[in-house]
Amino acid sequence: MVLEESITAIKGIGAKTALLLNKLGIYTKGDILKYFPRNYDKYDKIIPISMVKSGMTAIISAMPVSFPMLKQMGKKSILICEVSDGSGKIELNWFNMPFMKSKLAKGVHMIYRGKVVRKGKFISMVQPEVLTEVEYRRKTEVLQPIYHLTKGVTSNLLRKSLKEVLAEVTSSIDYLPKNIRDENSLISLKDALQEIHFPKSYNTLVDARRRLVFDEFFLFALSIDRLKLGREKTPSPYIVNDDSTVVDFISSLPFSLTNAQQKVWEEVRADLMSGKRMNRLVQGDVGSGKTVIAMLSCLLMAKNGYQASVMVPTEVLARQHYDSFSTALEKYGVRVVLLTGSVKGRERKEVLLRIEKHEADIIIGTHALIQEKVVYDKLALVITDEQHRFGVKQRERLTDKGDEPHTMVMSATPIPRTLAVILYGDLDISIVNELPADRQPIKNCVVDEDYRMTAYKFILDEVKKGHQAYIICPMIEKSEDNDELSDVISYTDELISLISNKARVRYLHGKMKNEEKNHIMDEFAACRIDILVSTTVVEVGVNVPNATVMMIENADRFGLASLHQLRGRIGRGGAQSYCIFMSGNTSKEAMERLNILNTSNDGFKIAEEDMKLRGPGDVFGIRQSGDMAFNIGDIIGDADILKLTSETVKCMSDKTKNECYDRGRKFYSRGYGYGEDVMTL
Repeated sequence: MVLEESITAIKGIGAKTALLLNKLGIYTKGDILKYFPRNYDKYDKIIPISMVKSGMTAIISAMPVSFPMLKQMGKKSILICEVSDGSGKIELNWFNMPFMKSKLAKGVHMIYRGKVVRKGKFISMVQPEVLTEVEYRRKTEVLQPIYHLTKGVTSNLLRKSLKEVLAEVTSSIDYLPKNIRDENSLISLKDALQEIHFPKSYNTLVDARRRLVFDEFFLFALSIDRLKLGREKTPSPYIVNDDSTVVDFISSLPFSLTNAQQKVWEEVRADLMSGKRMNRLVQGDVGSGKTVIAMLSCLLMAKNGYQASVMVPTEVLARQHYDSFSTALEKYGVRVVLLTGSVKGRERKEVLLRIEKHEADIIIGTHALIQEKVVYDKLALVITDEQHRFGVKQRERLTDKGDEPHTMVMSATPIPRTLAVILYGDLDISIVNELPADRQPIKNCVVDEDYRMTAYKFILDEVKKGHQAYIICPMIEKSEDNDELSDVISYTDELISLISNKARVRYLHGKMKNEEKNHIMDEFAACRIDILVSTTVVEVGVNVPNATVMMIENADRFGLASLHQLRGRIGRGGAQSYCIFMSGNTSKEAMERLNILNTSNDGFKIAEEDMKLRGPGDVFGIRQSGDMAFNIGDIIGDADILKLTSETVKCMSDKTKNECYDRGRKFYSRGYGYGEDVMTL
């Protein structure tokens, strides 16, 4: 098949360029087709200079009022030119682009487009594009795809390669039967791939995205349908009896279970003792106390002579769970072990031996729990925490380690119940919808760049009180294709330079070695770091009760579910906590959306309001609902398509389901598409 050919079969791509494309997950011609744009650039209307604001990408029509001046700064140069349109003046800056001087003539009107930044009291436009009237008009008529890039790979290279591959695609690529396409008003897969990369218009792009989102949700629905087979309340081989230790444990807690926790625990307990196999989702907002439900479940199984395992997505969370489970349960004779990628050598052998010999009752870890060498003894309960981070294959592999064990999956991602029934169609659903009474509501504010210095002063005031703060950035380091987004590395340097020795600042991101990440989190938990600049790696489960402030940079670029998850890292202690959403986009739509978070701390309400506000999927806000396993679909914005695919699968014959699943997976299973472990939530 043509699409299975190596990318080196594409004209102009040799071994060296292929290695660079491999970094983006592109190995074959099929992979490059599935490397969808991350967004689309729209050339908006020209606005007066008097209306430009820091953080926005603005288009102005102006003329130079000064001669361009070139300054040398060591090996770097900066070209400076002041322009005016009658409503005001703004300084234009180009770094290491001295050739731009020839495009600037005093008194000649041109159109400038670039990012507006603030320097003290003054604002300037950085690296602006210079356009003639004709060029500007042409660009307003075409949507410009924007791709994630890596050093050595340009947008031009991707576009050229895509055109060559698209020319080879035939209609036989489509795995959906024509009647399903017609019934759901879907364009062909060939047309969808053409239009997602090279849209003729906004409407054709909407049609292309709708088809590709349908594919993603459709294959997801098919995989959920397969999971359901044979899982209809099958008998459990594990006889579970009530145990007084569980009652003693609940009585010893330094707090009372909320009504919601008690209700969900009774549902789980009834499942475990029913003689039938449990398949249950425990869904609860951040901080609602789902971990206690997991502890109670593991304790009951351990006291009945069985093993239980808890799989979490990160080492930081695994260590945290291990510490809390050990502290809480070992006094009741329950043996807890930790197994992650960092556990190596003799220590790993000892842990594996303890698990196999049943000298461990509860095994907590990451993906390491599903490795071939891990052998369990009477594994009767499998729990996956932060379920949206795992694929169906990972969930199944952990379950396969036992003999039809009970399954509990936990998720803090707020999803409206109407959608949860579809997304977790193979599971019974319990919802912990009540926060502990001692939790103070977090105070929120949505601000723009003008508030930045006030925000830093507020954070330092909290540090003086002995508290700590998170600052969240969307990027690890500067990126050529995302230079407008804050990154943790340069942000940390700038912050240290700005606040001098007034606070201890460190950074954290997902690409750091596990030992380093663990060390940083230990230091932060021990209050030896005042301000932690981090990516969303802290989104899942990190618990530092002394942290009272979170500032999220480029908040408009995150999904509301992800923002709510991040905010859940604060407000975990007795002190009042505050969340600052810093937005570079001050449009009415962006601010209205962020204000949903400003007015509510209820994750489920936020998800419902987000769904009402956005309606059908926003082409220019692809994948806004948090860290789900979908590449292009958005479960909130595309809820209508999610429901449509679920209904479509219900009406299909088993034969058609199998044919669609096999052919669809063949196309989507590699690279940027749906790999085995990101097929479902």
